Amino acid sequence: MPDAPATPSYGDVERALLSRWPESRLDPTLDRIAAVCDLLGEPQRSYPVIHVAGTNGKTSTSRMVDALLRALGLRTGRFTSPHLESMTERISVDAEPLTEERFAQLYAEVLPYAEMVDRSGGHPLSFFELVTAIAFAAFADAPVDAAVLEVGMGGRWDATNVADAAVAVVTPVAVDHTRYLGHTPGEIAVEKAGVIKPGAFAVLAEQPDDAAEALLRRVVEVGATVAREGVDFGVVERAVAVGGQRLTLQGLGASYDEVFLPLHGAHQAQNAACALAAVEAFTGGAETGALGVEVVREAFAAVTSPGRLEVVRRSPPVILDAAHNPHGAAATAAAVEEVFALDPLVGVVSSMADKDVSGVLDALEPVLDLVVCSQNSTRRAMPTSVLAAVAREVFGAERVIERPRLDDALEAAIELAETSGTASGAAVAGGVLVTGSVITAGEARTLLGGPGSAATTAAGGPGAAKARSGVGAQSSDGSVDGR
Repeated sequence: MPDAPATPSYGDVERALLSRWPESRLDPTLDRIAAVCDLLGEPQRSYPVIHVAGTNGKTSTSRMVDALLRALGLRTGRFTSPHLESMTERISVDAEPLTEERFAQLYAEVLPYAEMVDRSGGHPLSFFELVTAIAFAAFADAPVDAAVLEVGMGGRWDATNVADAAVAVVTPVAVDHTRYLGHTPGEIAVEKAGVIKPGAFAVLAEQPDDAAEALLRRVVEVGATVAREGVDFGVVERAVAVGGQRLTLQGLGASYDEVFLPLHGAHQAQNAACALAAVEAFTGGAETGALGVEVVREAFAAVTSPGRLEVVRRSPPVILDAAHNPHGAAATAAAVEEVFALDPLVGVVSSMADKDVSGVLDALEPVLDLVVCSQNSTRRAMPTSVLAAVAREVFGAERVIERPRLDDALEAAIELAETSGTASGAAVAGGVLVTGSVITAGEARTLLGGPGSAATTAAGGPGAAKARSGVGAQSSDGSVDGR
């Protein structure tokens, strides 16, 4: 057994992880993660797992599942990706992210085994594989009663798939990561379906027809039990409420009314229905309805999902959303139109160069009066000038502004929201929507000092964070997911 090395600093751990193969690349093998887990004593088998795959809504659904399990008195581990501001957000125990010190300690404990695999030939462990192994070890060490694992990319070959989940959730499948997963929802669903294991319980969100066929085919092949949104469970009623929405949900075992969810949009209500069905199945409530309406109300009332239609400033309102593909952008646009009466609504957009940026902008165009094109700090970001050229095709030249630095883009958008609303004499105030990728939402959150953010700004705008963070000017190696 390797000697336990001294614990490095968190900064050193970040740099070491970012020097590895980025998680935005997929290598179709589980050999490396399986090997390191074997050396660690198979930590992923020491607790039951709920596995969450899909294209959009995975993180929010995972957080809802976590909240329900904790409301039932279970100690939980939650692994999600990518992060908004800090790698430590990816690994939570009882809804609390690991401290930087604990993250670094676990890295030091896992690293000797990872290096054995690195030396065994082929490619060393990737960023995502190593962080996944750290999460597995963290949950075993806690220990947790249940772990909620979000797939990083795909499903079949994702590092999280060395765990055998009792319950597998597949949120809506749409076209994304086409280089690795396929070009239609049906092709992509084949990869997502890999998380459904023999004898498991599969909870399926409403899907395009070809995706549904692929998922149900997998269910039959492995002898899984299945529950489908709109057939076996779903949203019965929803109404906009102050700070969120009020729901009636039909679960697998019971109906739950007067459920307040402090998140916006029909898509979040559907995520809640999937999370509820998953936990019912996990606890045996599919037959008994054992969760209890008060437990469900308590759990959902406490749910948060940072960077998902998150209001981080009130005057004027600044909303952050991590939508990074057309399906997600369409859900965001519908929720903005339903909930936020803002005139004008100014968009700040920065996306990755390998995304369907035209499709994202098409989905956002009906709700944005102006768009400020910018560029987040990753090397995978689409250059501002290229993004602006695409935006002009969608919005027209008069509605597009270029600000390469994200801090400058935020400042310009806030000023436009304030002055345009005043000049027009509108009855409602203007606002800002920041979107295009998870990284964009996270960097804006840091600049604007969102709740729990690493930065705190004065009410006057993002300028106070400019000098401290350098976001918009720095360049990372692009090793994070970059959704």
